[in-house]
Amino acid sequence: MTDPLLQARIDDARAYEALFVPALFQPWAPKVATAAHIQPGQRVLDIACGTGVLAREVALRVGSRGYTAGLDPDPGMLTVARLLAPDIDWHAGTAESLPFPEQCFDAVVSQFGLMFFTNRQQALREMFRVLKPGGQLAIAVWDSLDNTPAYAAEVALLDRIAGPQAANALRAPFVLGDTTVLTGLFDRLGYQAASVNTASDRARFPSVRAMVEADIRGWLPVMGVMLPESQIAQLLSEAETVLAPYTGADGVVTFDSPAHIVTATKP
Repeated sequence: MTDPLLQARIDDARAYEALFVPALFQPWAPKVATAAHIQPGQRVLDIACGTGVLAREVALRVGSRGYTAGLDPDPGMLTVARLLAPDIDWHAGTAESLPFPEQCFDAVVSQFGLMFFTNRQQALREMFRVLKPGGQLAIAVWDSLDNTPAYAAEVALLDRIAGPQAANALRAPFVLGDTTVLTGLFDRLGYQAASVNTASDRARFPSVRAMVEADIRGWLPVMGVMLPESQIAQLLSEAETVLAPYTGADGVVTFDSPAHIVTATKP
């Protein structure tokens, strides 16, 4: 029998794969893999892999002669990742202490994880350590909240109804949107030709309720914020008006969701 706490993490990961991956993350996996110049036969590591959307894209590109590893600290995410792609080598661990020897990967990729690392520069040092000379790094982070108005509207709604702690939890994914701060993380770490490419794709949620409930019942608790049902009901009700500019006649919510992809090479 699965431990109840682990089962809860697995259930959360299944919900993440079912809603957030197609709504937000799937479109970026090919972009990040292309930015890293993934080729057949390579050895590639995906850090903060979640349920493995980027690792699965990488595995398709490296083919049977290549090797793909995914690393994440969340056992629920890794359980779902293994079920979806058992041929990928999944590992539990953190970006700050990678369980791999030096110079063993041709490329290291990470999609929307750097913002949440405890020590971002230590994580980048570890990525440098495990890359082979000439190896490629590609990391995606969300652009600033100012450039993502649908989420800015939701953050403002949270701030008004639930307070700054809840609003700040939803601001967290956008904290590396300033490209000066982002590229500054690479200073004096030994990478060559670190550059940033900003692109955009369309986020797509089946409804306002699906989008907002995923955040307030899924994301906020991960960040340590639990809202009472009375506030949740008010948020869901008022979100219909707040997010109306992004809602089509069919009820589907779509909006631009820009991100930065940082690429660099190990000399």
